[in-house]
Amino acid sequence: MSETTAKVRESLARRYRQEKRFQAYGILSIGIGLMALLILFTDIIGKGHSAFFEHYIQLEISLDRDVLGVEDASDDEQLNYANFGGVIKEALRERFPGVDDRQQQRQLYALVSSGASYNLRDELKADPSLLGGTRNLWLLADDDVDLYLKTSEKKRPDARLGDQQKQWIEDLEASGDTEKRFNASFFSHGDSREPELAGIGSAIAGSFFTMIVTLCLSFPIGVAAAIYLEEFAPRNKFTDFIEVNINNLAAVPSIIFGLLGLAIFINLFGLPRSVPLLGGLVLTLMTLPTIIITSRAAIKTVPPSVREAALALGASKMQVVLHHVLPLALPG
Repeated sequence: MSETTAKVRESLARRYRQEKRFQAYGILSIGIGLMALLILFTDIIGKGHSAFFEHYIQLEISLDRDVLGVEDASDDEQLNYANFGGVIKEALRERFPGVDDRQQQRQLYALVSSGASYNLRDELKADPSLLGGTRNLWLLADDDVDLYLKTSEKKRPDARLGDQQKQWIEDLEASGDTEKRFNASFFSHGDSREPELAGIGSAIAGSFFTMIVTLCLSFPIGVAAAIYLEEFAPRNKFTDFIEVNINNLAAVPSIIFGLLGLAIFINLFGLPRSVPLLGGLVLTLMTLPTIIITSRAAIKTVPPSVREAALALGASKMQVVLHHVLPLALPG
């Protein structure tokens, strides 16, 4: 008896050790996954955090009426056609005199972003009293200049700028005419060929409206289909065929749904090429199988006793579903 007990205890001890090793392997796997995720986010944030900041250059801008071609700063039409680029170029030439060569002038003008004209227009529109005067204003720097100022001094010689441009930038930096600011326009601007003017504002808005369209279509349709298949549909070959195809659609690659949207919604129905509308319709088709499957699984978790009790109290089948089954299954 003692020998048998010793063997049982040894077997249990071995089993416990195996279980602890298995738990240790699981914890180690989770730790490795979290470490890899931490390294990934650290690398992304470490390399991309500088995009949330941008540099500005301070110049003494003379908002001359003749150069701008503006007589009334409150007139939007005059502001839209004003020569803001001309006054910026004039300010750069005054800041760095002696630049007469045309190629050097192009390099000098390239220090300031092409979007600085729009910023200057907005400032003049906000404060019409600036017209005709001279003010020190901060203008958005070009992306190459911004990258140069963000790069450490050891790596600066590798920037995509000429020696003369580097000298101008270092002169501005030494005189305190460069400033680093938070890039708030990154969240409000849309796509642009100029990196310093690009943002994710249109992408955020498009994604938001696409999700709204998807939610308004896929959720009620998916839940209604799940209720019908689970509560009302008869069990026959036709419903089995539908269930099989719903499960198959859940495994279809997203590119196929995209081609379907192109062929059906655009080529056949001729819908407008609106990202929220077409994207929402395609995402509705993509998410419907998943919503139907998960909704049916949630409806199945409702105990049959709930249905039987409601029917026993005189509720109709629809009342049972809407007043009892659906509220209990909604969290799922």
